[in-house]
Amino acid sequence: MKFSTRQDIEAPIDFVFQRASDFVGFERQAMRRGIDIERDDSRAEKGVGMRWNAGFSFRGKQRRVQAELTEYDAPNILLIQSVSGGIEADFEIEFMPLSRNRTRVKVGLQLAPKTLSSRLLIQSLKFAKNNLNGRFGARIEQFGSDVEDKFDRSAGVRV
Repeated sequence: MKFSTRQDIEAPIDFVFQRASDFVGFERQAMRRGIDIERDDSRAEKGVGMRWNAGFSFRGKQRRVQAELTEYDAPNILLIQSVSGGIEADFEIEFMPLSRNRTRVKVGLQLAPKTLSSRLLIQSLKFAKNNLNGRFGARIEQFGSDVEDKFDRSAGVRV
């Protein structure tokens, strides 16, 4: 099952990539939403090999996710691969400059079931795919708006 969307953001590619790779910020957001998340590596700087363990409740069950940053090509691409139960997921973000201050971000999430129970879960998600795809797109659109706001504020500081 695949979800994908794209968003054009009014900010330079380096700024957008920096915001999209603010892993500490995303960890804080996850914790505010009740997700138990912790880093599982000793890297001092961003790059391939960063790993996280997370726990959360979904459909009445406690779930665990192990995620790893497997591709980090600044400012072009981020790829995070994760495993939760019998589901493997690839979360890919591509960045393309459209002009000096405009960036296109393509985001894709590919879910692949590896067990019978995970196939049943994915099958049930397919019935709600339009709704889920809309929510996925709305989250990426919100991210784009937040990045634009932060860029506008930082550009106001630079004179």
